[in-house]
Amino acid sequence: MTEPARRAALPVVLGMLVVLGLVLVGIGARGTTAPPAPAAASGSAPASPSPVAAAGPRQDPASGPRPVALDIPAIGVAGPVNEVGLRPDGTLEVPVPGPAYDQAAWYRGSPTPGRVGPSVILGHVDSAANGPSVFYRLGELRPGERITVTLADRTTRTFAVDEVRSVPKDAFPRLEVYGDTAGPELRVITCGGDFDDAARSYRDNTVVFARLVP
Repeated sequence: MTEPARRAALPVVLGMLVVLGLVLVGIGARGTTAPPAPAAASGSAPASPSPVAAAGPRQDPASGPRPVALDIPAIGVAGPVNEVGLRPDGTLEVPVPGPAYDQAAWYRGSPTPGRVGPSVILGHVDSAANGPSVFYRLGELRPGERITVTLADRTTRTFAVDEVRSVPKDAFPRLEVYGDTAGPELRVITCGGDFDDAARSYRDNTVVFARLVP
């Protein structure tokens, strides 16, 4: 199956870190809900999408080496990139409490960085136990600043920030974030905005839109 066909098959599922009714990944944690799952590559998502039981789509080896490290000098991020998929209920996985909690994670149902389409990397903003996490300063990025991803074959892909957007979780632009693009792009996602004490989650998401540069 071609990469565009795989992306077109991405399920429309219930929200997460970033969208509709969020699932908290740890009692007393802050910024730990998962981002909304990807919408289909084209068309409109249903108002109340149903979760799917199938595991998240995996790319075959021909799709390229997976990302293993991330470097964003402007906000002091430099560290490993792990891998997440979909939970059995169809929501996106997020880094769970433990050694990898404060590390970024690539959604393996998205293209590998440098291939056509939006590659998706997510991470926590903070936690009640340990304070700031990997993407605590993500909202400080400005257009033109660089994000470099190192792949498993030790090659790198560099992206320039086009836009940094704060979006309400109940109005997450799934098609803009996960939909087809003309060239290789990157999306970096975390929680943002005010913290809702009753819901134990942030009200918004911070989304960075970036494109591949030479």
